[in-house]
Amino acid sequence: MEFNYDVIVIGAGHAGCEAAAAAARLGSRTCLITMDMNKIAQMSCNPAMGGIAKGQIVREIDALGGWTGLVTDRTAIQFRLLNRSKGPAMWSPRAQCDRAKFIWAWREVLENTPNLHIWQDTVRRLLADDGEVKGVETAWGGTFRAKCVVLTAGTFLNGLMHVGRVMLPGGRMAEPASYELTESIAALGITYGRMKTGTPVRIDGRSVHYEDLEAQDGETDFHRFSFLPDTATARPLRQLPCWSCFTNEAVHDVLRRGLPDSPLYNGQIQSIGPRYCPSIETKIVTFPDKPQHQLFLEPEGESTQEYYLNGFSSSLPMDIQLEALRQIPAFRDLVVYRPGYAIEYDYFDPTQLKHTLESKLVRNLFFAGQVNGTTGYEEAAGQGIVAGINAHQNCHGGQPFTLARDEAYIGVLIDDLVTKGVDEPYRMFTSRAEYRILLRMDDADMRLTERAYRLGLAGEERYALLVSKREAIRRITNFARNYSIKPALINSTLEQMGTTPLRQGCKLVDLVARPQITLEGIAKHIPAFRQELARVVERHDEIVEAAEILLKYEGYIARERQIAEKLHRLEAIKIKGRFDYAQLQSLSTEARQKLSRIDPETIAQASRIPGVSPSDVNVLLLLCGR
Repeated sequence: MEFNYDVIVIGAGHAGCEAAAAAARLGSRTCLITMDMNKIAQMSCNPAMGGIAKGQIVREIDALGGWTGLVTDRTAIQFRLLNRSKGPAMWSPRAQCDRAKFIWAWREVLENTPNLHIWQDTVRRLLADDGEVKGVETAWGGTFRAKCVVLTAGTFLNGLMHVGRVMLPGGRMAEPASYELTESIAALGITYGRMKTGTPVRIDGRSVHYEDLEAQDGETDFHRFSFLPDTATARPLRQLPCWSCFTNEAVHDVLRRGLPDSPLYNGQIQSIGPRYCPSIETKIVTFPDKPQHQLFLEPEGESTQEYYLNGFSSSLPMDIQLEALRQIPAFRDLVVYRPGYAIEYDYFDPTQLKHTLESKLVRNLFFAGQVNGTTGYEEAAGQGIVAGINAHQNCHGGQPFTLARDEAYIGVLIDDLVTKGVDEPYRMFTSRAEYRILLRMDDADMRLTERAYRLGLAGEERYALLVSKREAIRRITNFARNYSIKPALINSTLEQMGTTPLRQGCKLVDLVARPQITLEGIAKHIPAFRQELARVVERHDEIVEAAEILLKYEGYIARERQIAEKLHRLEAIKIKGRFDYAQLQSLSTEARQKLSRIDPETIAQASRIPGVSPSDVNVLLLLCGR
């Protein structure tokens, strides 16, 4: 049987869901092919969304018109804003979600998206001709023709799971792996490798002694992931605590006894795992003198007894995992639902991609998510929405959609992948973004929603909210910059706030810059300003917070923007296909090799390639007549 579509998306994980929803909402006839419709947007590891830098990515997806933030808000059972003690560039939202409700919330979205069909099957082979993708063939014998294909297969390509010396094929626990597809893609000249990730035991909460754990409650303020007022209350589900404890030397002694049977240390696993999310056995080997490691017990849902043990990822034998955990007082009577395990899977070298995530080797073939060597739901979803947008654009003759490094964390992520490649599973951190004060969680809509609206992905409601927010912020910041304050009227208040009194009059903005002063706090003592803030009725707290950040950090923001604009000059110098780098003897040998392999779009991208020195960049500038 044969079917015809504009876009086919292979895999319904976080990348696949965002890719399919974006392409379909933009108007492309889209088919999402998944092995199991009951596992759409499955949270294979921790049922949590966001975290350091990852939370910013989710807000960017939302600002672009994606669904991850909305689904997270609808299914969150705990919300926290991380890094509050640091500056706003570091603030990162994180939510623990109800795993089952998250799946069904996403499925409801997809099943009610116009132009989007779902097909349950396994893709066996990619169809291509003359360097261009034509569709796919499935295990049930279906032929799906399409103008574009987006591959978002996660950990399923030739997946192999490990628990001690036991090895089982699979893409996730109790789910089959996908075979033949990697080889079909490799036959088109696309290179691939192997990576590894892992997950902890799942615990029966009835066996836990909570009195020996420290509770960590969530927060109930106005913060959330989506900029849309999607629900009547910010937290529609019952909110639950997480819990923390520590390993001890007795735990470590048991783990060391199991190392000879660890797939990571007996030669069974050869692929590379995530450095920033190591297994518990890696922790005790890497840090042999550390007496304890922190663990977090996190609920899987509002009505289940299943808990996730964050910090105890492991592929050790089952008996070792259980014996070790029972050395912790809170887990002395521990019962688990299943052991932790490691999984190896295929990924494709992302330097073979354009910034649109289209393959450089096969036209109209896009890759997104863990198949590009990344780890994390957020990184996958961010790639997915970009791939889905560009698949639609390719189908209908639109312009490529890309995000710059000073425009979005998603832009940093994709540029790092296609420019530097990966030698371990890539995870986003705030430190990877050189312009992170421009990429704050509070202003993702200000940065991206207008672009998404012009594209057609962000709707009228979202755009109207942006316009009203922008106007409200403008009024507040203009008032603060123009309103003069006399010492006699404010000094007693300043002393009460623990800050230095004024010697002479100043503008309100100069006071707001002080760390002890907030807009709401100072407005109580300035009637005219209190009236100005009172004009903001809808989303009051969100707008006042955004205005305060702009006022407090405007000098830093302006300086970083100036630096970014200088580097934009290098982004404007196009060099793709312009040079035969192997013949440029004035370049270093490493630069010739790296530039030939990646063939960067611009001088700026070339400057970010590892092994390309500043002197190599100067040579390219001279050759370009600059």
